[in-house]
Amino acid sequence: MYNVSQKSTPDNANPFSALVITYLTATILTIIISQFYQTNNGFFQSFNELNWTSVVLGIAIVGLEFGYLLAYRAGWDISVGSLVANVSLAIMLIPVGVLFYNESFGVNKILGILLCIIGLIFINK
Repeated sequence: MYNVSQKSTPDNANPFSALVITYLTATILTIIISQFYQTNNGFFQSFNELNWTSVVLGIAIVGLEFGYLLAYRAGWDISVGSLVANVSLAIMLIPVGVLFYNESFGVNKILGILLCIIGLIFINK
């Protein structure tokens, strides 16, 4: 539904108007669903447990949504745009995982990266 909705957003619609409605819908749905998720603290008390990550995630999500919308408006096929974005992201996250999260990096991952890059070359030809 995500990519179909992004691809189907009218070209003449302001992308930020679309994002406002998207996040308003997500906010309302999140508030409703939160009533069924039990925690030790109440809903509003849980805000005290948050840190900078929620704000940065919000910024990243807006950039992600805006990027997909612009990619589809630029003519990317729905079957290719998401694939290229996700494979590229996975490749870029490997150094982050190795450097900041002590994830292992071996021959299998090197081969996987090479296959991903070859796949990106083929899919974009």
